Amino acid sequence: MSEVKRSPAVLALHDARAGNARQAEALARALDPVAWASTALQPRAPWRWLAPRRWPGAGQAFGAPFAQALAQPPRLAIGCGRQAALATRLLRARGASAVQILDPRLDRRHWDLVIVPEHDRLRGDNVLTLLGSLHPVDDEWLAAGRADFPALARLPAPRAALLIGGPTAQVPWTVPALQALCTPLLARLREAGGSVLATTSRRTPPPVADFLQQALQGLPHCLWRGAQDGRNPYAGLLGWADRIVCTADSANLLSEACATGAPATAWFQDIAGGRLQHLSAALRERGRLVAPPDLFDAAPATPLRETARIAAQVRQRLQLP
Repeated sequence: MSEVKRSPAVLALHDARAGNARQAEALARALDPVAWASTALQPRAPWRWLAPRRWPGAGQAFGAPFAQALAQPPRLAIGCGRQAALATRLLRARGASAVQILDPRLDRRHWDLVIVPEHDRLRGDNVLTLLGSLHPVDDEWLAAGRADFPALARLPAPRAALLIGGPTAQVPWTVPALQALCTPLLARLREAGGSVLATTSRRTPPPVADFLQQALQGLPHCLWRGAQDGRNPYAGLLGWADRIVCTADSANLLSEACATGAPATAWFQDIAGGRLQHLSAALRERGRLVAPPDLFDAAPATPLRETARIAAQVRQRLQLP
C-alpha cells in the first residue's frame, strides 16, 4: 500500500529565481522549522503572462507539483514574486492562509498578508513592512556556515568578505569602476596581513572574475566564481568574515551582510537609484553600513535581522500555533 502524501504545514512558493526563493523559504523556515516545504513553480502560458490575475483554468497554470498542493492545501502558503502571487491566491481559495512577499501589483485584499520593503508605497491593514529583504542569516545559520567551511578559519585575519553582484538599471556600475575600488582594499589587506573571502554571482560580468583571479595572487584568499570551484562557500564567507564589502546592486546582499555582526560597506552606494538608494541610506542611518574608508576602523555592529520580527508578526496576525 503506497504512502499517502500529506501537505506541509507551511509551503513556500516561488519562480525558482534565487532572490524570490530565498525570501519565501526564509519566512517559511522561521514560521515552522520542521513542517515546511518549498515548491518551484512551472508557469505555463497563458497564465504566466497574466499572473497574478486569475483567468479560467488557472489551476493548471503551474504543473503537477502545484496541482498536488491544490489537492492538499497547506495551512499557510507563502509566495514571493508575481507568479507565486497567483499561486497563493489559488491556494487561499482552497482554504489556505496566504502571505505574499513583494507588492503583487493587485488589490492586497486577495491575500491575508502582504510583506513589502518599507520604502514601497503600499500600505494597509494587512501590509507588513521591513527594512531590506527576508533571509535565513542568524547566529545558528552563521555557525553552520563556519562548521561547513572550517578551512576558511586558517586564512589570516582580518578576513574581508567581498560579495560581488552585477550591474543593474538601478546601480549601473562598470568593471573598471569595480577594479578601481578593489585596488585600495587589497593594498590595505596586504599591509595588514589579512585575507579575502570573495564570491561572484550569476549576474557578475565575466571579466570581474578574471580580474579577481589575477588581483588576488600573492594574497591569502578564497575565490568562488561558480560550480567549477566546488561548493558555494557563501555561508562560510559570512560566518568567518571580520569585515564585509558588497556591491549595492542587491537588496539581498545588503540585507544579509548587515545581518552579521561584522562591519560592512557597500560599493556604488553613490550611484544607486530607486529602492536600493533608499535601502542603502536607511542602513547608513542605522549605522549598519559605513563609508569604505572607515571599514577597517569600525567596531563590530549589532546585526540587523528582520526575518524573526516579521515571522512573529505573521504568527500573531494569522493566529498560528
